[in-house]
Amino acid sequence: MSSGISTDIVDGVARVRLDRPDKLNALTLPMLSELAATAHRLAGDRGLRAVVLSGEGEAFCAGLDFASVLPDRAGIARAFVPRPWRGTNTFQEACWAWRRLPVPVIAVVHGHCLGGGVQIALGADFRFTTPDARWSVLEGKWGLIPDMSGIRSLAEQVGKDTAKRLVMTAEWIDGAEAARIGLATGADPDPQLAASALLEQLAERSPDAVAAAKRLFERTWTSGPRRTFARERLEQLRLLGLPNTARARKAAFSREAPRFGPRR
Repeated sequence: MSSGISTDIVDGVARVRLDRPDKLNALTLPMLSELAATAHRLAGDRGLRAVVLSGEGEAFCAGLDFASVLPDRAGIARAFVPRPWRGTNTFQEACWAWRRLPVPVIAVVHGHCLGGGVQIALGADFRFTTPDARWSVLEGKWGLIPDMSGIRSLAEQVGKDTAKRLVMTAEWIDGAEAARIGLATGADPDPQLAASALLEQLAERSPDAVAAAKRLFERTWTSGPRRTFARERLEQLRLLGLPNTARARKAAFSREAPRFGPRR
Protein backbone atom coordinates (compact mmCIF):
# COMPACT_ATOMS: atom_id res chain seq x y z
CA MET A 1 0.00 0.00 0.00
CA SER A 2 1.33 3.44 -0.97
CA SER A 3 2.37 5.80 1.81
CA GLY A 4 1.33 8.79 -0.29
CA ILE A 5 4.92 10.07 -0.42
CA SER A 6 7.29 9.54 -3.35
CA THR A 7 10.99 10.40 -3.51
CA ASP A 8 13.74 10.35 -6.10
CA ILE A 9 17.27 11.71 -5.99
CA VAL A 10 19.03 13.07 -9.07
CA ASP A 11 22.35 14.93 -9.08
CA GLY A 12 22.28 15.40 -5.32
CA VAL A 13 18.77 16.86 -5.22
CA ALA A 14 16.00 14.86 -3.51
CA ARG A 15 12.54 15.56 -4.88
CA VAL A 16 9.97 14.59 -2.26
CA ARG A 17 6.36 14.70 -3.42
CA LEU A 18 3.07 14.46 -1.62
CA ASP A 19 1.52 11.86 -3.89
CA ARG A 20 -2.20 11.58 -3.22
CA PRO A 21 -3.51 13.79 -6.01
CA ASP A 22 -7.06 12.41 -6.03
CA LYS A 23 -7.47 13.87 -2.50
CA LEU A 24 -5.50 17.08 -3.14
CA ASN A 25 -2.67 15.48 -1.14
CA ALA A 26 -4.70 15.65 2.08
CA LEU A 27 -2.60 14.16 4.86
CA THR A 28 -3.14 10.73 6.36
CA LEU A 29 -1.31 9.28 9.37
CA PRO A 30 0.87 7.05 7.12
CA MET A 31 1.80 10.11 5.04
CA LEU A 32 2.89 12.00 8.15
CA SER A 33 4.98 9.06 9.34
CA GLU A 34 6.58 8.68 5.93
CA LEU A 35 7.38 12.39 5.66
CA ALA A 36 9.32 12.21 8.92
CA ALA A 37 10.98 8.90 7.98
CA THR A 38 12.01 10.29 4.58
CA ALA A 39 13.66 13.31 6.19
CA HIS A 40 15.49 11.04 8.63
CA ARG A 41 16.77 8.82 5.80
CA LEU A 42 17.94 11.78 3.74
CA ALA A 43 19.83 13.24 6.70
CA GLY A 44 22.44 10.49 6.39
CA ASP A 45 23.16 11.08 2.68
CA ARG A 46 26.39 13.12 2.59
CA GLY A 47 26.15 13.54 -1.17
CA LEU A 48 22.81 15.29 -0.86
CA ARG A 49 22.84 18.99 -1.73
CA ALA A 50 19.17 20.01 -1.43
CA VAL A 51 15.57 18.84 -1.12
CA VAL A 52 12.53 20.04 -3.06
CA LEU A 53 9.11 19.41 -1.48
CA SER A 54 6.09 19.55 -3.79
CA GLY A 55 2.64 18.10 -4.37
CA GLU A 56 1.37 16.00 -7.26
CA GLY A 57 -1.77 16.97 -9.13
CA GLU A 58 -3.75 20.15 -8.57
CA ALA A 59 -2.55 21.11 -5.08
CA PHE A 60 0.40 21.19 -2.74
CA CYS A 61 -1.61 19.97 0.25
CA ALA A 62 -5.21 20.46 1.37
CA GLY A 63 -4.37 19.79 5.03
CA LEU A 64 -5.33 16.87 7.24
CA ASP A 65 -7.75 14.31 5.81
CA PHE A 66 -10.21 14.30 8.71
CA ALA A 67 -12.33 11.55 7.16
CA SER A 68 -9.31 9.25 7.14
CA VAL A 69 -7.67 10.29 10.39
CA LEU A 70 -10.47 10.89 12.91
CA PRO A 71 -11.88 7.32 12.94
CA ASP A 72 -8.41 5.96 13.85
CA ARG A 73 -8.40 7.00 17.51
CA ALA A 74 -5.62 4.60 18.44
CA GLY A 75 -3.47 5.87 15.58
CA ILE A 76 -4.06 9.47 16.62
CA ALA A 77 -3.07 8.64 20.18
CA ARG A 78 0.17 7.00 19.05
CA ALA A 79 0.98 9.86 16.69
CA PHE A 80 0.28 12.45 19.39
CA VAL A 81 2.83 11.10 21.88
CA PRO A 82 6.17 12.95 21.61
CA ARG A 83 9.49 11.15 21.28
CA PRO A 84 11.60 12.32 24.25
CA TRP A 85 14.82 12.26 22.24
CA ARG A 86 13.37 14.65 19.62
CA GLY A 87 10.76 16.64 21.52
CA THR A 88 8.23 16.21 18.71
CA ASN A 89 5.36 13.87 17.99
CA THR A 90 4.58 12.43 14.55
CA PHE A 91 2.45 15.42 13.50
CA GLN A 92 5.22 17.85 14.45
CA GLU A 93 8.15 15.79 13.19
CA ALA A 94 6.56 15.51 9.71
CA CYS A 95 7.22 19.26 9.44
CA TRP A 96 10.12 19.95 11.80
CA ALA A 97 12.31 17.09 10.54
CA TRP A 98 13.06 19.20 7.44
CA ARG A 99 14.54 21.87 9.73
CA ARG A 100 16.96 19.26 11.07
CA LEU A 101 18.31 18.32 7.62
CA PRO A 102 21.83 19.64 6.95
CA VAL A 103 20.84 20.81 3.45
CA PRO A 104 18.49 23.52 2.17
CA VAL A 105 14.87 22.46 1.71
CA ILE A 106 12.67 24.26 -0.83
CA ALA A 107 8.89 23.92 -0.88
CA VAL A 108 7.15 24.48 -4.22
CA VAL A 109 3.49 25.41 -3.68
CA HIS A 110 0.56 25.50 -6.08
CA GLY A 111 -3.18 25.11 -5.74
CA HIS A 112 -4.25 24.63 -2.13
CA CYS A 113 -1.82 25.01 0.79
CA LEU A 114 -4.01 24.61 3.83
CA GLY A 115 -3.67 23.72 7.51
CA GLY A 116 -1.04 21.03 7.83
CA GLY A 117 0.12 21.85 4.32
CA VAL A 118 1.12 25.35 5.48
CA GLN A 119 3.03 23.82 8.37
CA ILE A 120 4.88 21.40 6.08
CA ALA A 121 5.80 24.28 3.78
CA LEU A 122 7.05 26.24 6.79
CA GLY A 123 9.32 23.32 7.67
CA ALA A 124 11.27 24.16 4.51
CA ASP A 125 13.95 26.84 4.38
CA PHE A 126 12.42 28.50 1.33
CA ARG A 127 8.92 28.53 -0.21
CA PHE A 128 8.07 29.46 -3.79
CA THR A 129 4.39 29.70 -4.64
CA THR A 130 2.23 30.47 -7.63
CA PRO A 131 0.60 33.91 -7.19
CA ASP A 132 -2.88 32.34 -7.32
CA ALA A 133 -2.24 29.52 -4.82
CA ARG A 134 -4.67 29.48 -1.89
CA TRP A 135 -3.07 29.57 1.57
CA SER A 136 -4.84 29.32 4.93
CA VAL A 137 -3.95 28.33 8.48
CA LEU A 138 -7.27 26.54 8.38
CA GLU A 139 -7.30 24.86 11.79
CA GLY A 140 -9.27 27.76 13.29
CA LYS A 141 -12.23 26.89 11.06
CA TRP A 142 -12.52 23.59 12.95
CA GLY A 143 -12.07 25.12 16.38
CA LEU A 144 -8.43 24.01 16.56
CA ILE A 145 -4.94 25.51 16.53
CA PRO A 146 -1.96 24.56 14.34
CA ASP A 147 -0.11 21.88 16.28
CA MET A 148 2.34 20.53 13.69
CA SER A 149 5.11 22.98 14.74
CA GLY A 150 3.17 25.82 13.10
CA ILE A 151 3.01 28.20 16.07
CA ARG A 152 6.81 28.40 16.26
CA SER A 153 7.42 28.53 12.51
CA LEU A 154 4.67 31.10 11.85
CA ALA A 155 5.97 33.45 14.55
CA GLU A 156 9.51 33.14 13.14
CA GLN A 157 8.37 33.75 9.60
CA VAL A 158 5.81 36.55 9.73
CA GLY A 159 6.05 38.08 13.21
CA LYS A 160 3.80 37.55 16.17
CA ASP A 161 0.91 39.84 15.28
CA THR A 162 0.52 38.52 11.74
CA ALA A 163 0.88 34.95 12.98
CA LYS A 164 -1.88 35.54 15.52
CA ARG A 165 -4.15 36.97 12.85
CA LEU A 166 -3.61 34.05 10.49
CA VAL A 167 -4.23 31.50 13.26
CA MET A 168 -7.19 33.21 14.91
CA THR A 169 -9.09 34.11 11.74
CA ALA A 170 -8.20 31.18 9.46
CA GLU A 171 -8.41 33.71 6.63
CA TRP A 172 -7.58 32.71 3.07
CA ILE A 173 -4.84 34.55 1.20
CA ASP A 174 -3.35 34.04 -2.24
CA GLY A 175 0.27 33.26 -3.02
CA ALA A 176 1.09 36.85 -3.88
CA GLU A 177 -0.09 37.97 -0.43
CA ALA A 178 1.73 35.06 1.20
CA ALA A 179 4.95 36.34 -0.36
CA ARG A 180 4.19 39.95 0.58
CA ILE A 181 3.80 39.13 4.28
CA GLY A 182 6.79 36.79 4.34
CA LEU A 183 4.91 33.51 4.59
CA ALA A 184 6.40 32.54 1.23
CA THR A 185 9.88 33.38 -0.06
CA GLY A 186 8.54 34.45 -3.43
CA ALA A 187 5.59 34.22 -5.82
CA ASP A 188 6.24 33.07 -9.37
CA PRO A 189 4.01 31.71 -12.15
CA ASP A 190 6.50 28.83 -12.37
CA PRO A 191 7.66 28.13 -8.81
CA GLN A 192 9.61 25.06 -9.95
CA LEU A 193 11.70 27.33 -12.15
CA ALA A 194 12.28 29.70 -9.24
CA ALA A 195 13.35 26.73 -7.10
CA SER A 196 15.72 25.54 -9.84
CA ALA A 197 17.36 28.98 -10.03
CA LEU A 198 18.03 28.88 -6.29
CA LEU A 199 19.34 25.31 -6.54
CA GLU A 200 21.87 26.49 -9.14
CA GLN A 201 23.08 29.23 -6.80
CA LEU A 202 23.38 26.85 -3.86
CA ALA A 203 25.34 24.35 -5.96
CA GLU A 204 28.07 26.99 -6.38
CA ARG A 205 28.71 27.09 -2.63
CA SER A 206 30.44 24.62 -0.34
CA PRO A 207 27.94 22.09 1.04
CA ASP A 208 29.74 22.31 4.38
CA ALA A 209 29.32 26.09 4.55
CA VAL A 210 25.66 25.84 3.56
CA ALA A 211 25.08 23.21 6.25
CA ALA A 212 26.88 25.34 8.85
CA ALA A 213 24.78 28.37 7.95
CA LYS A 214 21.57 26.38 8.31
CA ARG A 215 22.67 24.96 11.67
CA LEU A 216 23.53 28.41 12.96
CA PHE A 217 20.19 29.93 12.03
CA GLU A 218 18.18 26.97 13.33
CA ARG A 219 20.05 26.66 16.62
CA THR A 220 20.51 30.33 17.50
CA TRP A 221 17.47 32.12 16.03
CA THR A 222 16.00 32.74 19.47
CA SER A 223 19.33 32.80 21.33
CA GLY A 224 21.07 35.80 22.82
CA PRO A 225 24.13 37.38 21.19
CA ARG A 226 26.65 35.64 23.47
CA ARG A 227 25.49 32.13 22.59
CA THR A 228 25.17 33.02 18.92
CA PHE A 229 28.70 34.42 18.77
CA ALA A 230 30.06 31.26 20.41
CA ARG A 231 28.30 29.07 17.82
CA GLU A 232 29.66 31.27 15.02
CA ARG A 233 33.21 30.75 16.27
CA LEU A 234 32.81 26.98 16.55
CA GLU A 235 31.32 26.59 13.10
CA GLN A 236 33.95 28.82 11.51
CA LEU A 237 36.84 26.97 13.15
CA ARG A 238 35.48 23.69 11.82
CA LEU A 239 35.00 25.08 8.32
CA LEU A 240 38.55 26.46 8.14
CA GLY A 241 39.99 22.95 8.19
CA LEU A 242 37.66 21.25 5.70
CA PRO A 243 38.60 20.23 2.13
CA ASN A 244 35.51 21.86 0.63
CA THR A 245 36.55 25.20 2.15
CA ALA A 246 39.92 24.90 0.44
CA ARG A 247 38.17 24.03 -2.82
CA ALA A 248 35.93 27.10 -2.51
CA ARG A 249 38.93 29.33 -1.81
CA LYS A 250 40.89 27.92 -4.75
CA ALA A 251 37.92 28.37 -7.11
CA ALA A 252 37.41 31.96 -5.93
CA PHE A 253 41.07 32.89 -6.53
CA SER A 254 41.22 31.16 -9.92
CA ARG A 255 37.76 32.38 -10.94
CA GLU A 256 36.75 28.86 -11.89
CA ALA A 257 33.63 26.90 -11.07
CA PRO A 258 34.20 24.99 -7.82
CA ARG A 259 34.02 21.19 -7.69
CA PHE A 260 33.04 20.08 -4.22
CA GLY A 261 33.27 16.73 -2.50
CA PRO A 262 30.66 15.18 -0.19
CA ARG A 263 29.59 17.11 2.88
CA ARG A 264 31.65 16.32 5.99
